[in-house]
Amino acid sequence: PATPMFREQGEAYAAAHVNVKGNISANAGLALTEHVAVLANGSYANVGGASSNDNFNQHLYEGAIGYFTKVGKEKRQVFEIYGGYGVGSSTDIDSRSTTTGMAPVEERIMNFDKIFVQVNYSSTRKRKLDLFGKKRNLNYGTAIRVSRVAMKDFTINGFAAPTEENLFIEPLFFTRLELNKGFQLQYTNGFNFGLMQNEYLKAGNAVFTLGVTYNFRKK
Repeated sequence: PATPMFREQGEAYAAAHVNVKGNISANAGLALTEHVAVLANGSYANVGGASSNDNFNQHLYEGAIGYFTKVGKEKRQVFEIYGGYGVGSSTDIDSRSTTTGMAPVEERIMNFDKIFVQVNYSSTRKRKLDLFGKKRNLNYGTAIRVSRVAMKDFTINGFAAPTEENLFIEPLFFTRLELNKGFQLQYTNGFNFGLMQNEYLKAGNAVFTLGVTYNFRKK
C-alpha cells in the first residue's frame, strides 16, 4: 500500500519497492488541494521458475482518492484516509519432476477486482538523526488497509471453477530515512489476514520490502 504522507497542496509522490519474493511495486500520488489527494498503485510478482514445483505470477493495478491533514501541536504528524478500486490477475502452476523435466500438474488462473479503505499515520522524529556527517529526518508510521477481493472468473486446468471472495486486513509499519532533499529510503514490514475460510483465495506472505520514495512540490 502507498504511504505518501502528504503535507500540502501540490505535493507529488513517487515510490518503488521490491522484496525477496520477487514482488515489485510502484506508487504515485498528487495532493490536489490542501486536503484531497489521489493515488495510483501497480505491482508485479513472479515467484518460482522452470525448475520450481510452484510458479506464481500476478499483476495488480489500483487507484484511490482520499483525505490528508497534519495533526499534533507541532504538526509533525500526518493522517490520511483513502478509498480505492483495483483489478488484477494471477496464474499459479503446480508442477512435478519427470524424466523429461518439470511437468505441470494443475494450472489455476484468476481475474479479480478489489475495493479497499486504507488509513495512514506517520510522525517525523523531532531530533534529526546524525548520519554520514549530515543531520537527516527520520519518519515512522503505520498503515492499515481493509480490502474486499473477489474473483471475476476462475479456471482450473482450463475449466471454469466456482469463484470465491475474501475480506483481507493488512496492517503494516514503515520507517523512512532521508537520503537527500525529497529522497528517502523506506523499509516496510507487515502482515495480511483473510477473514474467510476459502479453498484458494487466501492471505499471502508477510510483507517485507525495501524501497525509495520521492516527495516534491509540484511547480
